[in-house]
Amino acid sequence: MEIQGGAASGASGATLEIKSLQMAKSQQERDGQATLQLLESAADVPSSSANPNLGSVINTFA
Repeated sequence: MEIQGGAASGASGATLEIKSLQMAKSQQERDGQATLQLLESAADVPSSSANPNLGSVINTFA
């Protein structure tokens, strides 16, 4: 009886391990998608100022 119970527990443990790995993989995929969205949104930010005169005069005297 103990061997059969141990085999049943082993099968259950393997099922739980597979489910855990599947959940970890899906979490990594969600993290990857969030990272890509963040990078794409950062690419849309304009690099120039709305004021073209801003930064055109630099004070070189300390």
